[in-house]
Amino acid sequence: MSMPYQPILLRLLHGVMALLTLLALLSGFWVYNTYDGRWGTLPLPSVSDIQGIHGTIALVALLLFPFFVLYSFHLGDRRLIQPTSLRQLYSIGQPASWVALHRIANTVMLLVLTFAVLTGRMMKEEWLPAGEKNHGWYLAHLVAWGCVFLSLGSHLLLGAKVGGLPLLRSMFSRQMRSEDRPHSWWRGLKLTPSTRLLQGLEVIIILGIVAAFVLPAFSS
Repeated sequence: MSMPYQPILLRLLHGVMALLTLLALLSGFWVYNTYDGRWGTLPLPSVSDIQGIHGTIALVALLLFPFFVLYSFHLGDRRLIQPTSLRQLYSIGQPASWVALHRIANTVMLLVLTFAVLTGRMMKEEWLPAGEKNHGWYLAHLVAWGCVFLSLGSHLLLGAKVGGLPLLRSMFSRQMRSEDRPHSWWRGLKLTPSTRLLQGLEVIIILGIVAAFVLPAFSS
């Protein structure tokens, strides 16, 4: 199979978000492993400021996430859930059903990342060192960690099923074309997402991101 072409802006945003998500997952588990571990642990070495490291990674991801969301809904919305996606799921085993599942997985990934950054921002750094492991926001953040882990796995597996290794490689290719120049990045930009469903999902995600920035200032 020939390797499909991916716009450079998508590759840049997707690559950085993928790296930050992986680092957040790993460091988040390290935090759990260090301070909690009620559902099992691994023999990981102790890192003195692992909670601060995780928080820094998550904050950088939060700062970049709005740009990735805007790209996804206004330039790359064909990769998200479509009006025909649910109907295509009935074509079990057919290529259309796998494409529909991949688009749904992409959309769910944006939602669970929003859930993760919001719940993480609402936590207090002093909770876990003090042994306070039953705060609602912390438990919600653990659920968010699991959702991100499962969503990322689904995203990768369905990407491999739909496009195989060429699709996965294309997201990290350094190939450049004339349309990859910065002045061409916004070609095809839509002022609003293509469907009402995507418009609603974008509003939910944007509100979640705004809440992640604003609500911690009002939490006691």
